[in-house]
Amino acid sequence: MPVHPSTLGEFIISNQKDFEGSSGELSRLLNCIRLAAKVVNHEIRQAGLVDITGTVGNVNVQGEEQKKLDVFANNVFINALTNRNIVCGIVSEENEEYITISGINQANRNKYVVVMDPLDGSSNIDAGVSVGTIFGIYRRISPEGTPVTLEDFLQPGNMQVAAGYVIYGTSTMLVYTTGNGVNGFTLNPAIGTYYLSHPNITMPQSGHVYSVNEGYYVHFPQGVKDYIKYCQREEEDRPYTSRYIGSMVSDIHRNLIQGGIYIYPKSSEREAGKLRLVYECNPIAFIVEQAGGRATDGYQRILDIKPRDIHERVPFFAGSQRMVEKAESFLAQYTD
Repeated sequence: MPVHPSTLGEFIISNQKDFEGSSGELSRLLNCIRLAAKVVNHEIRQAGLVDITGTVGNVNVQGEEQKKLDVFANNVFINALTNRNIVCGIVSEENEEYITISGINQANRNKYVVVMDPLDGSSNIDAGVSVGTIFGIYRRISPEGTPVTLEDFLQPGNMQVAAGYVIYGTSTMLVYTTGNGVNGFTLNPAIGTYYLSHPNITMPQSGHVYSVNEGYYVHFPQGVKDYIKYCQREEEDRPYTSRYIGSMVSDIHRNLIQGGIYIYPKSSEREAGKLRLVYECNPIAFIVEQAGGRATDGYQRILDIKPRDIHERVPFFAGSQRMVEKAESFLAQYTD
């Protein structure tokens, strides 16, 4: 007799025991993210039918022009997390400062803070390309009952208690980890329920795909250029296939399932790199490692880096273990 697939809600409840010292708060937080993602998914599905594509004429803290869906997704997640009295603080790509949640049923007594990129890859939304939401969850280090502090958000990624992403594409999936492996849930739009579709996701140790924006090749460090040439060389199991979508969640998701490497290095134009450590790289690195992969800045483990700013940028190499190690070996030839 076929086993009925577990819903995301059932899975969260049945695995609550994995959360050390949990009183159900983390489970409620994950459920809140699940619900907010469904609202965002519904709006994305209407893009082109309603006035939700295009820009709003504003520039966010990153110096990037805000899309209407950026603002919508940001508001949905912030409102959901705030109104449900689940977290004590939020960091979002779209907000210059961290958000303190207080005065709502003593919300300062909540244990967790959330960091997020509400809509990764939004520059592609007008073209119908898959986009995503990235989130990481930390236990606060400031005393419960007091307002959150900057240090609550500047914890190294190895202190995350959970992380995940939602990919809004041909199907909508929520993929997350609490440090006990990675599981993926696909949304059934007919009834609005996520079902466990990808249990215990394990990234292949190697792959045949490299994901990097080769349009910036001339600006890359020599070690990265050498690795790209290595990927293109016709020998052994190469050349590898170049696949770059321009939405990190989409590229990471494909490589997580099929194997591959994702690279966003520093460049002569961006010495610090482009991707944000706190709410992009750390959550994705946690997922990649839990699936058996590797994530570094080219020299050191991403999850061990102590952030200095909530919008700090870093180079990012993530994917199949052996592919990332090979890329690092090329970079190591040019260390100062």
